[in-house]
Amino acid sequence: MRIFYAVGEAPSAGLLGSQIWRSNLYDSLVDLGHEVVEFDFDLEGCYAHADPASAGNREYMDRVRPELEGALLQQVRAAHVEKPVDVLFCYFYNSFCAPETIREISSWGIATFNWYCNGSYQFHLVEEIAPAFDWSLVPERYRLDDYRRVGARPLYCQEAANPTVYHSVEVPRDVDVAFVGAAYGDRPSYVRALADADLPVRAYGLGWERLAAPLSVGARVRRGLGQVRRRIEGRPLHPPRLPGSVVASPLTDSEMVTMFSRAKIVLGFSVVGQPGPRDPIIRQVRLRDFEAPMSGAFYMLEYVDEIEDFFVPDKEIVCFASPEELVDKAHFYLSHPEEREAIRAAGYERALRDHTWQKRLSDAFTTSGVDRGTQ
Repeated sequence: MRIFYAVGEAPSAGLLGSQIWRSNLYDSLVDLGHEVVEFDFDLEGCYAHADPASAGNREYMDRVRPELEGALLQQVRAAHVEKPVDVLFCYFYNSFCAPETIREISSWGIATFNWYCNGSYQFHLVEEIAPAFDWSLVPERYRLDDYRRVGARPLYCQEAANPTVYHSVEVPRDVDVAFVGAAYGDRPSYVRALADADLPVRAYGLGWERLAAPLSVGARVRRGLGQVRRRIEGRPLHPPRLPGSVVASPLTDSEMVTMFSRAKIVLGFSVVGQPGPRDPIIRQVRLRDFEAPMSGAFYMLEYVDEIEDFFVPDKEIVCFASPEELVDKAHFYLSHPEEREAIRAAGYERALRDHTWQKRLSDAFTTSGVDRGTQ
């Protein structure tokens, strides 16, 4: 098929230099044999300002949105005139364009798809634009009815990994326990539990190094009083402090893939957002849950029930539900390399067989009825 592709390089402006969507989505579409035409527009600023909750974001998108809409219509029309376009494939928020813009493209006989993976806690940011697309690709199973409720047509499409990018690397396994990702939610508490148990753990990503920065006496007092106020008000608590030996700066995409081979245990966490003591806990299956096993990692994941649709716990990955369980299982698998290797190998085989982006996207196009074969 001929696909017009309107997706940025990465979902977050904080991931400097990351190309995770290009690596996973764009490259996989090309691997499937589709002819992919890219939207010539800098979407990164739009992702950074997508949430209209702040006045600054609203002002930015009010300024950029007409330009984005005009460029999208002009470029899709030009590509369609040159050679018929079968699919418009986007990662768009409400703030990117009016629903009428997408519907106009649909009226040209082009099937429109929107991929979005933050619906677990930010569904409101797409609930206006989603009904304009012919299909919404949704990785959160429990959100499907919410899409239907607003008039959208959801297609369950779980996240995955591109095996041409995520693969094992021949390096020594010189890191015992590693986590790659930002410091938020319950992640620092889990990492602190490992450090307190004298398990060698390293956390790479945004926000970790500030948890080890020295605090003055006054800052420590203010922090303690702030914790009391936050607990009373039901706001998210300050994360625990961490030893400097545990924290590290973010990795590049390629360094992350290499880390999956360097680490004996790679950690994953399922809680999203920054819930307060009184807030409901939201969990979801993550991109990392497929990238790590696809890269040949032994993967230990904070349990979320949906993961059992994709991996067999204790045979293809290992799950934990509390800091104590994580510590116990980390001790066990670090001291039992044969058991660890068997699970690691089984997880890799399952990921490669069932959880590639090539398979996910091919299945989505087939289910939707738009795939008429590559051109």
